[in-house]
Amino acid sequence: MFFIYKLAIRFYLFSIRIASFFNPKAKRWIEGRKNWEKGLKQKINRNDRYIWVHCASLGEFEQGRPLIEKLKSEYPSRKILLSFFSPSGYEIRKNYEHADAVVYLPMDTGRNARKFLEILNPELAVFVKYEFWFNYIAELKRRNIPVFVVSAIFREKQHFFRSWGKWFRKQLHKINWIFVQNEDSLKLLEGVGITHCSLSGDTRFDRVAQIAETSKAFPEVENFVGGQKVLLAGSTWPPGEKLIQTFLHERYNDLKLIIAPHEVHQERINGIENSFPGKCIRYSNIHQSTGSENILIIDSIGKLSHLYQYASLAYIGGGFGVGIHNILEAATFGKPVIFGPNYQKFKEARDLISLGGAFSVSNADAFKSIMRKLLAEQGEYEKASRVCKQYTRENQGATNIIFQKMEDLLSLHE
Repeated sequence: MFFIYKLAIRFYLFSIRIASFFNPKAKRWIEGRKNWEKGLKQKINRNDRYIWVHCASLGEFEQGRPLIEKLKSEYPSRKILLSFFSPSGYEIRKNYEHADAVVYLPMDTGRNARKFLEILNPELAVFVKYEFWFNYIAELKRRNIPVFVVSAIFREKQHFFRSWGKWFRKQLHKINWIFVQNEDSLKLLEGVGITHCSLSGDTRFDRVAQIAETSKAFPEVENFVGGQKVLLAGSTWPPGEKLIQTFLHERYNDLKLIIAPHEVHQERINGIENSFPGKCIRYSNIHQSTGSENILIIDSIGKLSHLYQYASLAYIGGGFGVGIHNILEAATFGKPVIFGPNYQKFKEARDLISLGGAFSVSNADAFKSIMRKLLAEQGEYEKASRVCKQYTRENQGATNIIFQKMEDLLSLHE
């Protein structure tokens, strides 16, 4: 099985190289890893003591962030090396202030793992959620460097739990501790003999609470809102935007729209401007506003999580694709959330639907119905808002659970 894993890694690398000739993201993936040994040596001081945190992309970073900041606060003498697999994570967070170095993770080959750890020599390693790179894990084990997986989710159909998954299960035994988000994951692991695991919950709840407590003010957005009701559509894709467009054809004058697409390149922003009726203005041009615009397009990154404070309702994109984006950023502000039908993999979505704080729609008519109800019936709106706030508040605390367990298992001293 190890041979097949190595072969799969090589095939993936070959596929990315081919894709890099015509795909900008794949090209950044390749370019970011060129001369990685030299780049890592330049960023690392061998006299310092490092904690290595690895995230696949931006979503996993948001889950790892509360723990990074907790480690940095409690152990200020430690340096944090943050690595990313995806260009979208690296490019957005390469200047993250709580990391002492930010790098791309070299591809998971035996040689790369040996060289990477030889240069870095971390005191411990933390992998966030889904990242299981078995050459790195094996090399960490060989060097007696503790490794933890945090905010993990496991599902029955994963290779770990298949009849042919014995080799993959064996790799999990090389991890010191696995912190899972839910009971189902814990039961799956315990069912195959993995007992070095515990339920911690999801660190994203701690992160969104942090955002709500320290949210940035955007006076120009507040001026745009002008006291009117606002639908904030976050991380959107075209299928969801079509639902909103259909609704706005019916009801427009007394509702404002803030739309923050998942991708903000010029073509996408132009497409949104052409798709929506009425007067649009881009955030980058908001100082040129005449005050008559009804649609604000957020054409830059890094603002969305703070902008939910100005919303009345939130539509979260992704539910007509592989899965919804982060709904907790809106829910923590007490905003009822609406999303598409592909949400089943997300516990928070299932929970909030059952509690009455979130709503799934599969077509324009369903979207219209939910919007009309929440905008017209104050009691229903207040109930949904209260549910969202209470749910996010009650699920905080995962970061402290993880940190305390790490301290129990390790002997970190200043």
